Amino acid sequence: MDLILWRHAEAEEAGKNLPDKKRRLTARGEKQAHDMAKWLKSQMPKKVKILVSPAVRALQTAHTLALPFEVESRMAVGADAAHLIAVTEWPAYSGAILLVGHQPALGRLAALLLGGCEADWIIKKGGVWWFSRRSREGQDQTVLRAVMNPEMLR
Repeated sequence: MDLILWRHAEAEEAGKNLPDKKRRLTARGEKQAHDMAKWLKSQMPKKVKILVSPAVRALQTAHTLALPFEVESRMAVGADAAHLIAVTEWPAYSGAILLVGHQPALGRLAALLLGGCEADWIIKKGGVWWFSRRSREGQDQTVLRAVMNPEMLR
């Protein structure tokens, strides 16, 4: 199983007249999302299940891939690592899954996968962390395949 975590790109600040779930990408965020989408499309397996938070900024980020995706309400702002594990069926799912979501849930999931317990790890805006699950000599292993941030693509 491959599990790719993609944090939405830079978005507007929330305010009195702008609820968090309606925040849109900034111009910089749109560039981050497009750059990362180009990189992801060149690296991802041909068959990948894409699950996206219903927040506008996550939807906009996912749209830059120009691939079909499903909106997953359990990934909304305020989700936790347990919600993300449930939607991905980690580690039992057979195939690749891309999650487009938010901090702190994505960072906590990354910590759980690599360190065995949740911690407040930061995935940068627009950043991708790619994990694989494999079996070696009868033991299951979680492997960090890649960490990529938009500024690394310039």
